[in-house]
Amino acid sequence: MSERPNGLTYAQAGVSIDAGNELVERIKPLARSTRRSGSEPSLGGFGALFDLKAAGYDDPLLVTTTDGVGTKLKVAIETGLHGTVGIDLVGMCVNDLLAQGAEPLMFLDYYATGKLDVEAAASVVAGIAEGCRQAGCALVGGETAEMPGMYAEGDYDMAGFCVGAVDRDKVLPRLGDQKDGDILIGLGSSGPHSNGYSLIRRIVERSGLAWDAPAPFAEGKTLAEALLEPTRIYIKTVLPHLKAGRVKGLAHITGGGLIENPPRCIAEGLIPRFDWEAWTMPPVFQWLAETGGVSEHEMRRTFNCGVGLMLVVDPQDLPDVLAGLAQAGEDAFVMGQLTRA
Repeated sequence: MSERPNGLTYAQAGVSIDAGNELVERIKPLARSTRRSGSEPSLGGFGALFDLKAAGYDDPLLVTTTDGVGTKLKVAIETGLHGTVGIDLVGMCVNDLLAQGAEPLMFLDYYATGKLDVEAAASVVAGIAEGCRQAGCALVGGETAEMPGMYAEGDYDMAGFCVGAVDRDKVLPRLGDQKDGDILIGLGSSGPHSNGYSLIRRIVERSGLAWDAPAPFAEGKTLAEALLEPTRIYIKTVLPHLKAGRVKGLAHITGGGLIENPPRCIAEGLIPRFDWEAWTMPPVFQWLAETGGVSEHEMRRTFNCGVGLMLVVDPQDLPDVLAGLAQAGEDAFVMGQLTRA
């Protein structure tokens, strides 16, 4: 087809195919670093295959999750610190899989921006690859969309999609097995994870502190660095207890905090009774509450308040679960029990 005089190109419309191709080449070794049994990541095709039999499953159910990072991205964008939000993206998806008893197998991402900044995007995807390595799942593909006019300069958004599997007899929650007196175990969070950042940004604004000011609650870090602490990924430490059948229910404490998430994994007729003195709320939450004048109830329904996951276990399994989690490096503690409503 002959070129027309004064003809427009896609690049002149604001989309660089060359930049997209450069990003794909930068991503390929990151994807290869997440290889696992059942998967052979190979970017550039139209889809990805996964061999469940090679992953050790005979009669599995597939579980899917999708999530984003929310306005935590605004902190990364405003400060140029893009390296850890990819971990958040993976963490929000794979920790949800645990709530169904599932192991994450493969992950895909969607990254959208007005004008593709290859360095920033590569930094984000490096974080996604690190999250996948922590979770033991393969980064098998994704989509990068350059959409001029849709996003302000420098802005981007992303979503994650994860596929996992669980043996049919290990699906959570096991509502029929739960009973009055079952123990609730909390696993410590790394901070707010990826929830409540619209409120956090308002509190930072009220504080008058710049993003590069020393964090009042984290020695040796700037405020931005402390608030960008990535979501903790619990797969490798918790999954063995799920496969051993020691967990009856699991809640990922995300938006809705400790008020709205625990009931999602608890049988009708039972309620969680928390011992709110059983753990100390990490300094970041204390600072947010004091600086923002946020009420105790609002803190509990917005943030994880130091509890990233909540497990429901039988009292007889409690010693083994606590010991195993502690040996694996988790901050695990008894935070309450189930009682009749």
